[in-house]
Amino acid sequence: MTGAESLVRTLIACGVDTCFANPGTSEMHFVGALDRVEEMRCVLALFEGVASGAADGYGRMAGKPASTLFHLGPGLGNAIANLHNARRANTPIVNIVGEHATWHRRYDPPLGSDIAGSAATQSCWVGTAESAGETAALAATAVAESQRAPGGISTLILPADSAWNEGGATLGPLPMPARKKVDDARVRQAARLLRQPGTALLLNGPMLVGAPLEICGRIAAATGAELLAPTQIPRMERGAGRVNVDRVPYVIESAQKRLEQVKTLVMVNATRPIAFFAYPGKKSTTTPEGCELFTLADPVEDGADAVARLVEALGCAKGKLNLEPLKLPEAPSGAITLPGIAAAIAACLPEHAIVVDESITSGRGLVPATRTSRPHDWITNTGGAIGFAMPVAIGAAVACPGRKVLCLEGDGSGMYTLQALWTMARERLDIVTVVFANRTYEILKGEYRNVGAGNPGRRALDLLEIGRPALDWVALAKAQGVEASRATTLDAFVQQLAVGFRERGPRVIELAMGG
Repeated sequence: MTGAESLVRTLIACGVDTCFANPGTSEMHFVGALDRVEEMRCVLALFEGVASGAADGYGRMAGKPASTLFHLGPGLGNAIANLHNARRANTPIVNIVGEHATWHRRYDPPLGSDIAGSAATQSCWVGTAESAGETAALAATAVAESQRAPGGISTLILPADSAWNEGGATLGPLPMPARKKVDDARVRQAARLLRQPGTALLLNGPMLVGAPLEICGRIAAATGAELLAPTQIPRMERGAGRVNVDRVPYVIESAQKRLEQVKTLVMVNATRPIAFFAYPGKKSTTTPEGCELFTLADPVEDGADAVARLVEALGCAKGKLNLEPLKLPEAPSGAITLPGIAAAIAACLPEHAIVVDESITSGRGLVPATRTSRPHDWITNTGGAIGFAMPVAIGAAVACPGRKVLCLEGDGSGMYTLQALWTMARERLDIVTVVFANRTYEILKGEYRNVGAGNPGRRALDLLEIGRPALDWVALAKAQGVEASRATTLDAFVQQLAVGFRERGPRVIELAMGG
């Protein structure tokens, strides 16, 4: 068995059965192994940043890693922005990066680079298979390390001769250590704090889905504590029939105002809320002076177990649970406005949809508007590197083929990973992508003022606006095989959303917001 086939078979034995790939010469033996081992689903991306983002979306929804396949150091470099976002979300991913043959590296070929150094910036584990016989053990380790709490990115570097040489084997999964439990003293202290007025629970990661979210809902109902989440969340279950958790706003002044009455913040798998950027004369933190910060469970620890013990300590394990009612707005009509867009999405969103949100400034009203929509999952950009939503939507759709994916994309950020549309078309993925075409980096105009740079003049605006020439998203989508339409009124937007949600397959709706 070659090292490449050993690697593929070990990945499958360890539960990794999906690979988002953009291969090159050094990876051809791995590609050949994929050809022979049919259990691995292979999804081609035309740009490595699409593949890494897709692996992020897959991991967030599947709860297990996908693999990626990149061509040498430059291929990995192209993937790093969305790997950064995945690292911030604690998404499990196993990167496979091809390398020159071991005996060829000393000649410093044109594509030679420090792959391990580049990988280390985003990876929790990096290994190199210097022989075919090492590949299985390293592959099993890579999968295990990607799933070690709280989850992360493993990168396995595969030299070409380690791939083509014989001597490989197949190994199964390694035993996984359990998450560390918090001690009883912390649970008792959290219970004491939650009995005091002005206490809020800040939740993140696994606390925002499933049983842990419901437990936190019972705690909130019994104690009167608020349930909060950071602005950037890996995944949150929300909508009708679910516990509501309020996200801390992005804008620093809004965040500080939202938290000004919080006297004690109990954090579960979350860290202290801070501003996204530094601003002259403003604090980096968003909690008020004197607010007590208490960590019940840090991101590495077992938050689910901690809140299960906490609800028992509070005596409300079978207590009241406040769930959101189903309450849909009327479908809006007339000229396009931000409140109208939010109402249209809230009214039309199908049951169990997955919303991948990179709507930036245009979408700030969407979360409150969809609070009582049909039950759905909401995914955001945890790392802030743009070009996130369309690739992540691919991974979510591959992980959950029976669910509709709604991708909310800014026109500027969408151009970073435009190639994602081609993969959506090729794989016939059930994704509706709404592009907010305001023809500007609107968020940067606000940041320009916020950092004290004044009002942008013509030359500055040339770096902040993208309307000359205007991007034609209908043409861009159709050129890659995706059905597309343009909405210039709310009536048209509602109608086009209905069609997109009713029919299967990828579709783009360009919301003409910039004239």
